[in-house]
Amino acid sequence: MLVFDTLTKRFGDKTAVDSVTVTVEKPTMIGIIGRSGAGKSTLLRMINRLSDATEGSITFNGEEITSLRGAAKRDWQSRCAMIFQQFNLVPRMDVVSNVLHGTLNKRSTLATMFNLFPQADIHKAIEILDRLGIAEQAPKRSEALSGGQQQRVAIARALMQDPKIILADEPIASLDPMNAQVVMQALRRIHEEDGRMVIANLHTLDTARRYCDRVIGMRDGRVVFDGTPAQLTTGVARDIYGAGIGFSEAATSTEIETLDRPEVREAEAYV
Repeated sequence: MLVFDTLTKRFGDKTAVDSVTVTVEKPTMIGIIGRSGAGKSTLLRMINRLSDATEGSITFNGEEITSLRGAAKRDWQSRCAMIFQQFNLVPRMDVVSNVLHGTLNKRSTLATMFNLFPQADIHKAIEILDRLGIAEQAPKRSEALSGGQQQRVAIARALMQDPKIILADEPIASLDPMNAQVVMQALRRIHEEDGRMVIANLHTLDTARRYCDRVIGMRDGRVVFDGTPAQLTTGVARDIYGAGIGFSEAATSTEIETLDRPEVREAEAYV
């Protein structure tokens, strides 16, 4: 169980996350939506402890996360993996080594400096890459891969941590529709097959509707919607994004048509 209790983050006079209280009772796939500056990324960074809460608490399976320090904090970060919009790979390093860096929190500094990894970890990294349909890319430099392939490498690196929770901060914002489909299908399969909780910040309503079990809408740092995809109506979306930004159902219909193109559906075969 994951619980946010009046979770708040302030930067000077600005409140980025404002008294968020949410309970997630079981592993599920959650989409967080909202305008830029709504507090979505800050919320994920507090869960992962990349940013400290100003007030309130985060509890996971009875463990109070916001107070963890030192080794206990690093252990939590290995159990709560983070995937970023810009992949955060080492460009000149080969793909399999990038994936193996998901184990750094569990390894000695000396082993890390000399890039020494147990054979079992190497085999595991290849198996994860194969699961994501990119095992043949293992010896290549990550900078030689497409954006969608790089994001799958980042997902593989997260899986090397064997996390209980995967946090994805706008994981498809920089991808074309076909690669976005592949990445979201991969995250959905990881949730369903592994029983891992996945929480993703998403920039389109239809992506949240299509892949998530639960959708949380944020506006000005507050949760203004928490429900199922079916409850995410146009009226609710206007409440989340604001009525004066040109939001329309036509825009989301265009996204649906794009994702339903044959070449995009065919991409599902690779995940």
